[in-house]
Amino acid sequence: MSFTIFRKRQWKVFAMLLLSVGCSDFGDTNDNPNASRVPVPFALLTEAITGVPSTEAGRSLRGGIAGIQTVGAPEPMLYVQYWSESQYPEDSQYSTTFALWDNYYAVSLQDLQSIIDFNTNEETKLQMSQFASNNNQLAVARILKAYLFWVVTDRWGDVPYTDALKKNTQPAYTPQQQIYSDLFKELREAGDQFDNGSMLGGDILFHEDAAKWKKFTNSLRMLMALRISNVDPGTAKTEFLSALNDDDGHIIDNSDNAFVAFLDDDKLRNPLHVLFDGRDDYGASDVLVNTLKDLNDPRVTVFVDPTESDEYIGLPYGLQRDMLIDWTNENEYSRPGSAIRETTSRGYILTASQILFAKAEAALLNWTTDDAADLYYAAIQASWNQQGVFDQDAFEEYTTQDAVEFTGTEEEKLSKIGTQRWIALYPNGTEAWFEWRRTGYPNLQPTPYAVNASKQIPRRYAYPNVEATLNKLNYQEASGRITGGDTHDSHVWWDVQ
Repeated sequence: MSFTIFRKRQWKVFAMLLLSVGCSDFGDTNDNPNASRVPVPFALLTEAITGVPSTEAGRSLRGGIAGIQTVGAPEPMLYVQYWSESQYPEDSQYSTTFALWDNYYAVSLQDLQSIIDFNTNEETKLQMSQFASNNNQLAVARILKAYLFWVVTDRWGDVPYTDALKKNTQPAYTPQQQIYSDLFKELREAGDQFDNGSMLGGDILFHEDAAKWKKFTNSLRMLMALRISNVDPGTAKTEFLSALNDDDGHIIDNSDNAFVAFLDDDKLRNPLHVLFDGRDDYGASDVLVNTLKDLNDPRVTVFVDPTESDEYIGLPYGLQRDMLIDWTNENEYSRPGSAIRETTSRGYILTASQILFAKAEAALLNWTTDDAADLYYAAIQASWNQQGVFDQDAFEEYTTQDAVEFTGTEEEKLSKIGTQRWIALYPNGTEAWFEWRRTGYPNLQPTPYAVNASKQIPRRYAYPNVEATLNKLNYQEASGRITGGDTHDSHVWWDVQ
């Protein structure tokens, strides 16, 4: 059986296997004494990575590290001006205030917590070891759980963490600084927890390669450290150097990139494909297209589709609906590139270019003695290689442009790192939004037709609207800690721009 066929069958079977995990509490009436009393962990792992296949036609994978709420989330892509809306511009005008977190807590995080619980419970850990080493199952689950909580806290700020996933219907919100501290601990311990035993199946991220999991772990630690560099530079530097110097290494080559290889299957396809399946709601933003064209950047051929007249034309960002209709009636515009939204297009979670840009920034901050320029150019080259557009002569011409060459003041160099990072992260709008909030680069301007109170690009999501009634006291306490209150204009702890 080919690997592709095996992987497709593996994806399709994991959701059905999940049905065996839970049952109603009718005592031992329906207990089969010969049946397993533990879940099938590889099904839980696959679902935590991908999210849940929708039961409705034309819907995306939800939750997960590669679902529509995380890497493929369209709203952050609008906030960082990768895309423009072509028909209904409300999100481009920042009308969305709150976002739900159900698919994180109730599905992906709960799946990972189940793996952790069953591998630590003395009554079930032996039975769980039939699937893989207990330590290796725990390590992988803790790493992905930390990654998902990192995304969740950077979306909302203070969130249920310490009290979460404990069958507590009214969990307290943990301050974000405390969450970061614990995530660093979790990743350090998880990276050291791997043993020489077997790895867990269902791993569609690194295919049971422990060495790649360890590199991924250290890479996450480095990015997390840089995220808090403006608000806690001492901890940031310590954690960054600890991860950088770890003997297990980190991602510096595209062969170690973390990505999901989606399938040519209606329920298991790239979530971005769903957004364009029978719909035409998004165009490539003029901000992105003009940036790529001004730099003569060959990635434009991957990131953007040409128009019928074989031109790359961006759709103006943030127009009001009547203005938008008038403009689109009179003009051609490019759609986001087919290469990044095909059914089988890869969903990148973390790449070599991200880590190389992080190392370049750390060198510029004098955290290391590395050459920031070398790392910066290596990061751009890694991105070009990732997208299949690298040519040595074109690269040399590109990197000697005034807007790209690593010259100028420290602030100008940070700006160049930020702009090139923004380009390389495409189409991971979620991570680009987080990094833009941290650095202020590139210098994105809000739409002049913004409808939110600040008239600025949103800085977070407001808490799910049901929290004010279902978890009222804890919601009120957490909201009271936010300067400006629970709005999408308020800033999270590390966002001091």
